[in-house]
Amino acid sequence: MAGAGSRIANLGVWVILALLVVGLAGFGIGSFGGGVRSIGSVGTTDISVDDYARALQNELRARARATGQSVPLASPEGQALAAAVRRQVIGTAALDGEAARLGLSVGDATVRDAVLSVPAFQGFDGSFDRAAYAETLRQNGLSEAAFEEAVRRESARTLLGIAVAGGVSAPATFAATLTAYLGERRDLLWLKLDASALDAPLPDPDAEAARAFYEANPEAFTEPEKKRIAYLWLSPEMMIDAVTVDEAALRARYEERAADYNRPERRLVERLVFPDRAAAEAARAALDAGTGASFESLVTGRGLTLADVDLGDVTEADLGRGGAAVFALAEPGVTGVVDTDLGPALFRVNAILPAENRPFEEARDELRAEVALDRARRAVAGEREAIDDLLAGGATLEEIAADTPAVFGTLDFVEGMDEGIAAYAAFREAAAALTEADFPALGELEDGGLFAIDLIAVMPPALLPFEAVAERAAQLARRAAETEALIALAATLKARREAGESWEAIGFEPQRHEGLARESYVDGAPEGLLATAFRMAPGAVEILPGEGSVSLIELERILPADADAADSLFLRAAIGQAAAQGVAQDLLDLFTAAIEAEAGIRLNEAAIAAVHAQFP
Repeated sequence: MAGAGSRIANLGVWVILALLVVGLAGFGIGSFGGGVRSIGSVGTTDISVDDYARALQNELRARARATGQSVPLASPEGQALAAAVRRQVIGTAALDGEAARLGLSVGDATVRDAVLSVPAFQGFDGSFDRAAYAETLRQNGLSEAAFEEAVRRESARTLLGIAVAGGVSAPATFAATLTAYLGERRDLLWLKLDASALDAPLPDPDAEAARAFYEANPEAFTEPEKKRIAYLWLSPEMMIDAVTVDEAALRARYEERAADYNRPERRLVERLVFPDRAAAEAARAALDAGTGASFESLVTGRGLTLADVDLGDVTEADLGRGGAAVFALAEPGVTGVVDTDLGPALFRVNAILPAENRPFEEARDELRAEVALDRARRAVAGEREAIDDLLAGGATLEEIAADTPAVFGTLDFVEGMDEGIAAYAAFREAAAALTEADFPALGELEDGGLFAIDLIAVMPPALLPFEAVAERAAQLARRAAETEALIALAATLKARREAGESWEAIGFEPQRHEGLARESYVDGAPEGLLATAFRMAPGAVEILPGEGSVSLIELERILPADADAADSLFLRAAIGQAAAQGVAQDLLDLFTAAIEAEAGIRLNEAAIAAVHAQFP
């Protein structure tokens, strides 16, 4: 089945290619030494040290990009991630071994097509760039032969996966049932009651009522656990005044960034390539005829989106053979048919960005700040060894601050702090994990700064004295009284409505909302309004407390999904495809597990530890 094959292929050749685009960025594979080449094997198929290291590095970087925070490999999260990566490379080795046993492989032409199609290896004109290919592999410590062999193995695994799970389809009843569930709609009435709905404003609570609320709700007035932490902090900004920047350094930096300060004319361009010149000229003629054809309709007519044809911000040189025609346009518009290396094409210019020439004198202040900050970072790095030595010698953080440019301070840390040194994610992570058993160790902040922390004391949750929170207790007591009164009012209205009185007779006019889906948005609605409505029977009335208000919901009717509507047909097809892909992946996982069980797994813990030692 195409869906299953596509799913498996997505786990195939493109995974290896994506890993290369991310790059290993100098990972020290060569530092393992000796004859260690694998972290283990599945049967007779080795699991390469390099493959495990690359996969682990890629996952760590992916997690950092997703969360904005680095994941130390020694942390519980890092260890769980490493275990998942090992399961991945073990599975890959199992499938490699089975493909080899069955004699599955692909020819050179398939490998060549895969390599040529990688965007990272292409120039602006879309053609294969041999130099980019060689340089990308070199930066990742791979030879062309090794990379192409990896592509060949991955392609063979894809063939094996399609053979195992390629015929899977989802039960039609499953997709139809889920589509009917997701496609249902609701018509409802919603009445929001706030303090203005009460007959008269409630009196302000007196001190006795405020104290009674305080005593009944101690959790509302209890401070969370705090850690009193001593910290040592050295940031680049602290070293700015200690560095000097001469004129020569500023001019050197200006020359390094000449491309930023002196940029040729650029244009925001889209390129739509056609299979032949006749098709391209027909498209251009349709635009000229003024019969409603647009560049957008030409793009969608080719089964593409504007994102697919967008070239971004380009210079004339970037466009190769198309550059002259594009830059001949005096204003935004569409060119005539242009022959390119990819075939006849139409280019649309969306904006013209004039050339930029910013002289050194105008950029001087910006350059000075940039160079000074760079030198301040280097100055901070230059203090690392001295601070490390002092920590190792048993000096306290306060003593180190007296002997170095670093500053000493204390704070009461709680989760969620984001001011001062706690604005750094690295500090917050270290502070959250800090225990009394930890000794101060030097860590690095996101801006290149250094820090060390020491736990002074852990302060358990503490109930604040009433005198310190009396005003807040009075406010919360008033709010609670209002909510209680509104709930009582809502209960009365609910009873009258259920007794058959109309809303007009009751004296309130609820809002009517029709055709609401489960994922609809109702402006100002309390949390849970739609979830509650989709649990109700027609004619039922429910009370839903909110923040400072209480809502009444009356369900008028349930609208079943239209099974023949275009959106239902699309949804059913998407659900069926997703379900088929999930089942196909489960089958492949079970097949892989069976291979592993039969062949046997052997892991070299020393080699795994050696890989882990290369990561922070």
